[in-house]
Amino acid sequence: MARSSIFSPKFTPTPYQYPSIAISSMMSTKSLSSFSSPYVNCKRDFPIAKVASIPYEPVNQDYLEGEFSGHGVTFEGIGDSCIAKMELENGSIAKLMLPSGLITSYKAHMWHKGIVELLHTSVSEGVADDADDAVIQGGISLALSFESDDQASWSPSTWSLHQVRGRPAESIQIEMISNDPERKIKLKHVVTLEEDFLSSELIVSNSSSTSLRLLGGVISHLTVSSPDAIYVLGLEGSNFIDRKPILSEFVITPPDFGLENQPGYGQVYGKMSLGALMSTLGAKKQSNADETESSNTSASEEEEDIEGEEDDNYKQLTDEMCRIYTYAPRAFTVMDRGRRNSILVGRSGFEELYMMSPGSNHEFYSKFAYICVGQAAMLKPIIVEPGDEWRGGAFLHNPNLE
Repeated sequence: MARSSIFSPKFTPTPYQYPSIAISSMMSTKSLSSFSSPYVNCKRDFPIAKVASIPYEPVNQDYLEGEFSGHGVTFEGIGDSCIAKMELENGSIAKLMLPSGLITSYKAHMWHKGIVELLHTSVSEGVADDADDAVIQGGISLALSFESDDQASWSPSTWSLHQVRGRPAESIQIEMISNDPERKIKLKHVVTLEEDFLSSELIVSNSSSTSLRLLGGVISHLTVSSPDAIYVLGLEGSNFIDRKPILSEFVITPPDFGLENQPGYGQVYGKMSLGALMSTLGAKKQSNADETESSNTSASEEEEDIEGEEDDNYKQLTDEMCRIYTYAPRAFTVMDRGRRNSILVGRSGFEELYMMSPGSNHEFYSKFAYICVGQAAMLKPIIVEPGDEWRGGAFLHNPNLE
């Protein structure tokens, strides 16, 4: 069949040609032009943001069902959380968790007539005091940190369902909100499901009297047969900087990632909590007057940045890698020869692309059979001025429908 010719060993990619339907589909729900945001050159030595761990409050499933059911959305309680399921008449399905806001599933039609899961999610047992609670990671999450000129910092951790719109015959949209304790930062997270398309849009409103600096991004885990079977088309000519992988509450990182004795070893990477996100994303460490504590942090000092330019327009993700691409195309294709499918990944508002591969030294279809893609602001923060609104987001387009 003509559609499977891309999986031929002799296939030669055509650079920078993407299905226009991905962009037109996104614009059918929202205007891409409204996503644009100034990409501001800022000093990278602002203080590290502190991230508090805020316990979730139980979600009232009965209330959600009574207030928001319909429009193709149903709710299911799981412990103190609730799963919102969006289902279209063509069979496309997306699921997200409340109050965490984590998108755990996106199932889409493929060329072989079946429905395939495109996101990678891991469920494991809790530890210590939370041993009875399952730990869910992966999917699509927002790893964000905000800091104002007065040094106040905040990261969203809980989301409330605000609105449900749409029709199962066409598209479904769920809107969630989160506010900082002083209610000066208002966030909206809008998840839209269409027949061949899933988007995650972030809207930031700054009602304070000072500027906001936004770091982080929309982090997606794409499920794959093995990174060895994954090819990324369209990154040739993009500048990149090798960095340590981030590890937020929902990001999956193999425990042996970056160890020198692992196949595909390139450089030593470290694991960091979301509380150290700014260090991971490029902010320099603050000087510590207490010399007794400096020895405890010396092991986590950043290595010298490795910069380069991508010279492969058909890049295979066999080896471990963690990079931030700049001047990368706003849409590119990820092809999985093992699963015989492809997906187009795109962004708006964000100017950087975060990409992490755990390498191919893990079992096929295992917990670490994924690649991590982030639409991000990790090298330079996004500035939101007082009274302004900023929009950005990511989308996954399924080109496998007939």
